[in-house]
Amino acid sequence: MTTDVINSNELHKVDPVFGQISFDGHEQVVFCNDKDTGLKAIIGIHNTVLGPALGGTRMWKYSNEWEALNDVLRLSRGMSFKSSISGLNLGGGKAVIIGDAKTEKTPELMRKFGQYVDSLSGKYITAEDVGMETKDMDTVREVTKYVTGISESKGGSGNPSPITAYGVFMGMKAAAKHKFGVDTLAGKRVLVQGIGHVGEVLVQHLTNEGAMVTISDINENRLHEVGSKYGAKIFTGNDLYSLDVDIYAPCALGATINDDTISKIQAKVIAGAANNQLANEVIHGKLLKEKGILYAPDFLINAGGVINVYSELANLTAAQVMEKTENIYNTAMDIFNLSDVQNITTHQAALNIAQKRIDDRKKELENK
Repeated sequence: MTTDVINSNELHKVDPVFGQISFDGHEQVVFCNDKDTGLKAIIGIHNTVLGPALGGTRMWKYSNEWEALNDVLRLSRGMSFKSSISGLNLGGGKAVIIGDAKTEKTPELMRKFGQYVDSLSGKYITAEDVGMETKDMDTVREVTKYVTGISESKGGSGNPSPITAYGVFMGMKAAAKHKFGVDTLAGKRVLVQGIGHVGEVLVQHLTNEGAMVTISDINENRLHEVGSKYGAKIFTGNDLYSLDVDIYAPCALGATINDDTISKIQAKVIAGAANNQLANEVIHGKLLKEKGILYAPDFLINAGGVINVYSELANLTAAQVMEKTENIYNTAMDIFNLSDVQNITTHQAALNIAQKRIDDRKKELENK
């Protein structure tokens, strides 16, 4: 299994798709283009051994198409491991739409995207991600049944963000237990970077437990709104990563743990909602371990969202969804202990467990 990734500015040196390290055995990559609506999208289907590839659609104003391709490949790959380690009968997939969600997203564009999803006949099932809302999934539902996270009024599970945040909270508590000896977060200094739908709910959980929360976001209006609502301290310095805190929770975009930031990080625990937090899984995972920083693997602790939308496919009750999400705590503890026993990074320990489930299922199918 390949664990390295490649920077988007280096992609021109290799084959555009198959040559990317991020490709990592993807089963299918679909490029979607529609002149009338302006749709430019990429759907990545990484693995369908455990079931159909489920993963959200992200709309983002990427710097270039290479960056969008690299992002969708990393995200869809991560979804394979996220569903596997969570015990879900789902594969891994993801989609990105290139564009500004605030100014370029239209119902026509979303319906056209839904038609591309429908053309895959259920091999890929979409859901909400960055730049998307539940109402957008409702629009997609007008043209395809292969969508989750639709409004509760339409028979769906609604916005998955609260469940995602609760799973991150459970993973953070497990990390605190392993690192500090107790799983209460009362009195712990926690930096939450990114206070979107998930980040705000995480701030609420932390505040209710008595943590001392500092928040950071590129949207200043949002910062002051959330800061005032929960009594959180607003970060105003120049060097976010050097802040003296107990726990760092990245909840915005990925790759914030990289060559530039890793030497600055003062936190003893990293546990957040963002996908692909490690710019390089091998190098930066190892550096964190060497520094004594406990990393809660992102694709495990942010799995609450996919658990929530999976309920629409598996007919899970709300209580069952919460039970599976709470179990993130136990799985995280198992991973931390395995990392210690085998002297490997927590990320690698989580990958090994997830990959084994996929491999075992593949063998079963081959032997039938």
